Amino acid sequence: MPVSLLALAAGAFGIGTTEFIIMGLLTQVSQDLGISIPMAGTLISGYAFGVAIGAPVLTLATRHWPRKWLLLGLMLIFIAGNIAAALAPTYGWLMLARMLTSLTHGTFFGVGAVVATGLVAKDKQASAIALMFSGLTLATLLGVPAGTWIGQHFGWRMAFAAVAVIGVVALGILAAFVPRKLEQAAPAALRDELSILSSMPLWLGLGMTVFGFGGVFALYTYVEPLLSQITQMGNTGVAVSLLLFGAGSAVGNIAGGKLADRGVVRALWITLGALVVVLLAGRWAFGISGAVAMAYVTVLGVVAFATVAPMQMRVMQGVGSQGATLASSLNIAAFNLGNALGAWVGGSLIAGAGLLSIIWGAAALSAIGLVLVAMGQRRSPAAALQTA
Repeated sequence: MPVSLLALAAGAFGIGTTEFIIMGLLTQVSQDLGISIPMAGTLISGYAFGVAIGAPVLTLATRHWPRKWLLLGLMLIFIAGNIAAALAPTYGWLMLARMLTSLTHGTFFGVGAVVATGLVAKDKQASAIALMFSGLTLATLLGVPAGTWIGQHFGWRMAFAAVAVIGVVALGILAAFVPRKLEQAAPAALRDELSILSSMPLWLGLGMTVFGFGGVFALYTYVEPLLSQITQMGNTGVAVSLLLFGAGSAVGNIAGGKLADRGVVRALWITLGALVVVLLAGRWAFGISGAVAMAYVTVLGVVAFATVAPMQMRVMQGVGSQGATLASSLNIAAFNLGNALGAWVGGSLIAGAGLLSIIWGAAALSAIGLVLVAMGQRRSPAAALQTA
């Protein structure tokens, strides 16, 4: 794997850290800005919707740009957004800063995935995507806990300032190691590029991502109360469990890439099927013991992130090379819509039927993803055979 893939992973690490860091800072932000914790929580939803809107719009607006310069420009916006967040005097300012930062997310991962596949042989493309996304999994393992620790000891503003510093470092690594000249087909006319939006395989692939990954966040968003209230874990046990989830996600991300290199459709069946089974197992795992719950959260991290590379490859393969960048960015938006959908479904179930009810909702969402895999295979069996 070329070293330039590690440069892409460095950018992904910074962006992943800023996406999830707010989860560990909600109390500090709410107290400092004089808002409720639920209102502070909208900073997570605002970011997700910013990604969903910004990914296709910014990708289309910059489709003529050389990809290296586009990646560097996105990192500059990322740095500016985190500096603005660190200086935010009000909730409104902080929301705008978060949404500015979110605009870089979808396009960076979407363009980065296309760049990554162009740097390696065809039979290594899914692994290349997984390596780039390893920056995101490392963000959950290292970046978010570190940012939470900084926020607890030095204030939430210093946590965002630290993320801006990560952005500066990532900018330097991208500038040094991403090739100046990358293989890049001449951009199609806007009308032709938008024509992929009429592709049913594209929408089925995006649906797989929204619902399949939505199941992960229906449970993971509320894993802390599950561990503390159902498993009766203390703060240390919860912290260790979250670290184990991050470690599992790093392993699953790479494993999913290698599995998808051998067949994307088969990888989707295996990873989404395993995800549904593991989500259902949570109904019993959280109530047995702390050790079992920790093992369960680790396995959940593995199977959850094993789905990422197959989902990304499926969407990119469903359109021609002319539409791969837009399709890739749309799928990043789909991941974030899945995050928002999962969190909403989980919260609604908790309010109506109690904490453990989210297990069934999470499994049902991911099962819908499996149904969409079957629909895609039935609709285009020849394409399915080529990718299986």
